[in-house]
Amino acid sequence: MVDSLKRPELEELRPGVKRPAEDSILTPRFYTTDFEEMARMDITANEDELRAILEEFRTDYNRHHFVRSDEFKQSWDHLDGETRRLFMEFLERSCTAEFSGFLLYKELSRKLKDTSPLLAECFLLMSRDEARHAGFLNKAMSDFGLQLDLGFLTESKSYTFFKPKFIFYATYLSEKIGYWRYITIFRHLEAHPEHRIYPIFRFFENWCQDENRHGDFFDAIMKSQPQFLNNWRARLWSRFFLLSVFATMYLNDLQRSGFYASLGLDARDYDIEVIRKTNATAGRVFPLILNVDHPQFFALLDDSAAANAKLAVAGKNSPKPLKLLQKLPHIAKIGVNMLRLYLIKPIDTARLEGSVK
Repeated sequence: MVDSLKRPELEELRPGVKRPAEDSILTPRFYTTDFEEMARMDITANEDELRAILEEFRTDYNRHHFVRSDEFKQSWDHLDGETRRLFMEFLERSCTAEFSGFLLYKELSRKLKDTSPLLAECFLLMSRDEARHAGFLNKAMSDFGLQLDLGFLTESKSYTFFKPKFIFYATYLSEKIGYWRYITIFRHLEAHPEHRIYPIFRFFENWCQDENRHGDFFDAIMKSQPQFLNNWRARLWSRFFLLSVFATMYLNDLQRSGFYASLGLDARDYDIEVIRKTNATAGRVFPLILNVDHPQFFALLDDSAAANAKLAVAGKNSPKPLKLLQKLPHIAKIGVNMLRLYLIKPIDTARLEGSVK
């Protein structure tokens, strides 16, 4: 077994099966919701758009896309230990996030089958897409000697309860930021194929279109529920979820900048581009977006990323009570920065002109 697979981050549950990463505030989460409240939603205000999206889901543009080519059939031992570890971590996080979507959408399709057949079928077909993505990523992990036991993951992960409107905010942003992440990597590697260290990146152009269609579905759902968008609470929650999603990505990616460097990308520049594009896209549905051009916006994220890096190593060899004390200043620094970011005056989308292409 290669050295990188002996590290704690890649600990085995049993031979060939990776122990899932421990939950933290920055790891992908599994969600559940109030299914009865969702079943009571009246979607007639935007039913035509939802039916059009359902037809796109039924078409299944990527039915034959996720087929492993002969390019996968080779040894990947030439990837050095650190690159290998970071790439495995990327695959695991991506697989866990896709599988989380599969579980949520599958359960929603089951719960809504009798009360809202239109939504139930949409969720069922989105769960199909997420299952494909997760399976493809998990198979990629096996090329490096380990896979996730998705059944064990289902039973062992803790589930976060969100009310339906929060599920819509979070999943909309997750799908749209996923689109911009995948397409940005694809376009970069298309221009610089020498940095394509593994063939999975060839699949990202079509893959991200699944993410985009899923995001459009949640856009349509929210527009059918004006109470989720058109009051002061919606404005506060829009800011909260935008900031949460952007900060989580930024702190994670800067902590793993070596992975992006192996693709020929600067993690900070990549994240800034993805945040700008996702923020502008969110302006199509959210009542406001963040002012990412404010001079303090990325400066505060950089300061938070530096604190997060210190947090990762603080108290590593200390007893538990002392470890917490050593971590607290860095946690406080990130918390204060997040509050300062939240308080930056946002941009009212009613005043925006044009759209992202």
